[in-house]
Amino acid sequence: MTDENALLAKALARAPLTRAETAALLSVKNPRPLFEAADRVRKAFVGDGVYLRGLIEFSNYCKNDCLYCGIRRSNASARRYRLTPEEIVHTAKKAAGYGYKTVVLQSGEDPWFDADTMADIIRQIKTLDVAVTLSLGEKTREEYAAYRRAGADRYLLRIETTDKALYEKMDPGMSWDNRVRCLCDLKELGYEVGSGSLVGLPGQTTESLADDLLFFKELPVDMAGIGPFIPHPQTPLAGETVQGHFELALKMMALMRLLLPDINIPATTAMETLHPRGRLLALESGANVVMPNVTEGDYRKFYELYPGKICTGDTPDRCRGCIQAKIESIGRTVSPVYGFHGDYLKGKK
Repeated sequence: MTDENALLAKALARAPLTRAETAALLSVKNPRPLFEAADRVRKAFVGDGVYLRGLIEFSNYCKNDCLYCGIRRSNASARRYRLTPEEIVHTAKKAAGYGYKTVVLQSGEDPWFDADTMADIIRQIKTLDVAVTLSLGEKTREEYAAYRRAGADRYLLRIETTDKALYEKMDPGMSWDNRVRCLCDLKELGYEVGSGSLVGLPGQTTESLADDLLFFKELPVDMAGIGPFIPHPQTPLAGETVQGHFELALKMMALMRLLLPDINIPATTAMETLHPRGRLLALESGANVVMPNVTEGDYRKFYELYPGKICTGDTPDRCRGCIQAKIESIGRTVSPVYGFHGDYLKGKK
């Protein structure tokens, strides 16, 4: 048995992996056995159903200035917009009508939406019999608690990198320690917590990516979103390349499935920006969630975290039909349930 096969067998046996072993699995030259193993584990632990989450990108205002992000506050070329609370709730109603069992509210860190405003939006959306996931960035513990009391179920807060020096270089003015504090607060408040990595950042090493995976396992997360870094032309990282980012992100995602077999792992939109079958390949390598965009009109184009984002010219109803057809084309089904962490295993008992 080769060293690579031995490491893969160890991961499949759920034996603890060291940092060096995790990095070695991320460095394999032939990742197909890893992808196939992740797909088998996905099938055993979360089944063939794919959970759909309807994504509402309701504001692209952001107070932060992250070097990799197209909606950073210094990007004077960004076309800024902000949906009203009424528009957000209306969009959520349409998402529920398309059959989504989860609505994801995502924005830049926009101070206009204070805790009371967000809590009222959450309460209204919860009357639609859907789960509510929030992706609003760093908040105080009190704000997170207010959202939770209003009915929010999940919170997505990608750490992007657990390399503290790299994090604070990429996110000027922000604190890595505060990011971790937020994740711990969310866990303690009873949210299902999602985090994730941006793969391919300048200066990032395979060892730091291994640290990311081990961090997610230790927390542990209920969802892990792994996406490739795609440089935006209106950021300081405009000249960087994307060479190798897709495959490395796929390896990260597959290994995440082996480390935490029953969590939810999305096939991210950025995967399909770099590869025409990106989301399908992700679903065949361990992923079990897709988050179609239900934002309407030109706003779909203006929430440009990275260039080349797919489906910006589509309508939400067309996206819903399209993604279902793609999922069924690989022998999978759209799950009709909310898709909380562990739902599949609970249903098997």
